[in-house]
Amino acid sequence: MLPPELPPLPALTHAEAEFIDRYLAVLDQVGRINPTRGSDTYAALRAAQALASHATALRDALALMHDRGEDRIHASTLARALRALDGERRAGRIAVPPENGS
Repeated sequence: MLPPELPPLPALTHAEAEFIDRYLAVLDQVGRINPTRGSDTYAALRAAQALASHATALRDALALMHDRGEDRIHASTLARALRALDGERRAGRIAVPPENGS
């Protein structure tokens, strides 16, 4: 059985695609740092160290968009791209999980 087909990515400028990629990289690192989801301080430390470089790359992607005159963030288009790239699951890793009812 084949996995379900992912929705197609919307048309993005190169700078928008870079913005989305860098944003997801930051989300991934913050998810690894989340103290409610991890059990290893070393892994959280490594993720925190990587977060700095990913945040710099995100800043640079946004600066590039601004420098190119892309002064609007098209939220609905970028949200579709995030959904297509599993952004909802990845963003969920930064949230505090619900209590177990114990």
